Amino acid sequence: MTDTPLAQRFADAMGQLLGPDFPSDIGLAVSGGGDSMAMLYLAHNWTRDYGLRLWVATVDHGLRSESASEAALVAEECAALGWPHAILRWHWDGRGNVQDAARRARLGLIDQWRGNLKHVLFAHTMDDQAETVLMRLARGSGVDGLSAMRARRFVVPHAVQVPSVPESALTGVVPPREACIPGFEVLRPCLDLSRSDLRHYLRVLKGRWVEDPTNEDRGYDRVRMRHLLTLLGEEGITAEGLADTARRLGRARDGLQARLADVVRRICSDAPLGQVRIDRDGFAALDAEMQLRLLTSALRYVASSEYRPRAMSSEGLLAQLLSGGGGTLRGAEVLVEKAHLRVVREHAAVKTAQSPPGVLWDGQWILAGMDGSLPEDAQVRALGDAGWQQIAPRSEMAVPHRAALSLPALWVRETLVACPGLAFGAEMRADRYVLGRLDTGFEAFCLSH
Repeated sequence: MTDTPLAQRFADAMGQLLGPDFPSDIGLAVSGGGDSMAMLYLAHNWTRDYGLRLWVATVDHGLRSESASEAALVAEECAALGWPHAILRWHWDGRGNVQDAARRARLGLIDQWRGNLKHVLFAHTMDDQAETVLMRLARGSGVDGLSAMRARRFVVPHAVQVPSVPESALTGVVPPREACIPGFEVLRPCLDLSRSDLRHYLRVLKGRWVEDPTNEDRGYDRVRMRHLLTLLGEEGITAEGLADTARRLGRARDGLQARLADVVRRICSDAPLGQVRIDRDGFAALDAEMQLRLLTSALRYVASSEYRPRAMSSEGLLAQLLSGGGGTLRGAEVLVEKAHLRVVREHAAVKTAQSPPGVLWDGQWILAGMDGSLPEDAQVRALGDAGWQQIAPRSEMAVPHRAALSLPALWVRETLVACPGLAFGAEMRADRYVLGRLDTGFEAFCLSH
C-alpha cells in the first residue's frame, strides 16, 4: 500500500478523471454508508483547492425501515457542509430481481435529478472491485466479466429526453436543467482506495455514517464474497491483488475490443440499420475467442442489451452456427444465409410492441416525418408478415423475409404506410438508439462496449 495521504490520492484520481479542465459543478451519489460519506468529505475538502460546486443526491430505495433516516442524515451533513442535497424516493413494484431493479432505479432517478450536470461521483472502492471479481469468477466469467470496473463510464438511463424527477419522489434541491441532454458519466474516484482506509479517514474526521445491516446478510452474493475475502487474505489473496488482476484483465479487454473493431471492418458488410451481416468464411477463419466476441457483441448491438448473454448460452449458439444452424438468444436471431450470417432483432420479442410516431419503439427506434399529415391512430410496430405482404415487388428486396419481420414500420390501422429499413412507402426518418445512444454503427459499438 502507498504512504500517500488519502486526500492526495483522491485529488490525484479526480485529476486523472477530470483534469485539466474541471467543470464548475459536479454531482455526488451518497447513500449514507461509510464509503459514500467518506467520498463526500473527501470531495468537500478537495473543492477548497479547485473551487467546484457539489450537488448531492441520496436515493431512498425504501427497502428497509431505516432508509428514510439514513437519507435524512446525509441531508443534515450536506447542510452543515454547505452543499445542496436532494432525497430521491423509489418504491419497488415487486417484479424481477430486487438488486438489479434497485440499481436501475438509482441510475434512472439520478439521471432525472442531475439536470445540466455531466458527471456524478459514485463511491465504489477497491474492495467492491475485488468482490465483483470473485462473484464473476463463481459464474465462470471470461476476460470481460473479470475485468475491472471502469473508473469512468457513460450511461444513458433515458434516451432522447430526460424527464424531471416526479414531485412525489423528490425532497430537496435539484441542479439547473436548461441544457440537460441524455447521458452522463459515472466517475469512480475511490477505486484505488480500500474500505478500511475510508473508515479510518471517517474516524479521524469524526465524520458520520451508518452501517447497512444487509452488509452482514449472507443471503446476498456480495456479502458472502466479502467474508470469503477475509479467508483468502490468510493465503495472500487480497482485495488489492484481485483489483490489480482486474486492471490487467481490463487492458486485455481493451486490446480485444480494438481487435474486434478491426475484424468488423474486414468481414462485416452493410445491412439495414440495427442488423449485422457477417461473412461466413471470414467468421469460420477466426479463432474461437474472436468468434465468440463477435457473436455476443452482435447480439447485444441488435437487441440493445445492457449485458452479454451468459457464456454457456453463447457457446451453445456458436456451436450451432459452426455446424450450419441458426438460433435465437436474448432477443436476437442469427440467420444462416448462403454466404453470410445475419443477426437481426427476434420478431417474437417485438411482435406485440407498438408506440405512436415520434416515441421510442422497442427501446430503440423513433420514426419521424410526415408531421401533421398522420391520423391520430397511426402506430409504429413491427413489419411482420402482414406488412411484408403489402410490399411489392418483394423479389427485389435486399433484405430477406425473415430478417425484415422485426423492422420498425408505420401503420394506419391495418395499412402499411412506411418501412424505412426497406425504403418503402412515405419518406420517414428512422433513428435508432443503442443503449440510449444514437446508433453510429456496429464498429463504433464494438469499440465503446
